[in-house]
Amino acid sequence: MKPVHFLCLALSVAGCARAANVGQPPELSSPRDTEEFLAMTNPPLDLPLDSGRPEAAASLWAGTQSSLISDRRAAVRGDILTVVIEIDDQAEISNSSGRNRSAGDSVSVPQMAGIPQRLADKLPEGASFDELADASSSSNYKGSGNISRRDKLTLRVAATVVDTLPNGSMQIEGTQEVRVNYELRELTVSGFVRLGDVDRSNEIAYDRIAGARISYGGRGQITDVQQPRYGQQIADILLPY
Repeated sequence: MKPVHFLCLALSVAGCARAANVGQPPELSSPRDTEEFLAMTNPPLDLPLDSGRPEAAASLWAGTQSSLISDRRAAVRGDILTVVIEIDDQAEISNSSGRNRSAGDSVSVPQMAGIPQRLADKLPEGASFDELADASSSSNYKGSGNISRRDKLTLRVAATVVDTLPNGSMQIEGTQEVRVNYELRELTVSGFVRLGDVDRSNEIAYDRIAGARISYGGRGQITDVQQPRYGQQIADILLPY
């Protein structure tokens, strides 16, 4: 297949995907198609102590999470915890630099064993060895830059423990979709946490998640209008100006 044909096919498929959302809101993804559902439906086998004894089921001191003295924090695959995202960052950077340089050179040969005087008559009118060469140069440079950024985001999302690592850390993953009219907002969070960083309310702050990946975006009519068309995106890549 020629590159031109492949490009036309890709644009046609992309156009069909856009046409599928005409007149209807974007589809919500199924929660059963996520890694979270797989982790909750296939938890590790962890039997409590003395589970074979009949009185263990009615004991208040059993080792299960329903016990009065048990730790209710997420600890194993399939458990759920709350991730608190409160981002309020502000950064301002201002740089300036300047450079100024000037130089001048003058070369003359007024006397050199009488040779300049003997050759002076043979030089063109107005020429002289007294001012053989004269050069000067100057350069000036000035640059400045300013960056001002402000990010603020406050969200809470439930995440699931999808795996436990050999060092005791937990890998978590959480997704959330909210549809308002014809716009769908998607929030995803993933990373690695330590059990000790999860508080007694079974919550953890985003800045205690190692390798945190937080995405907050959307899809729908508003997002589609804000994005440039595929032809414009391809032109921005290919055109050198």
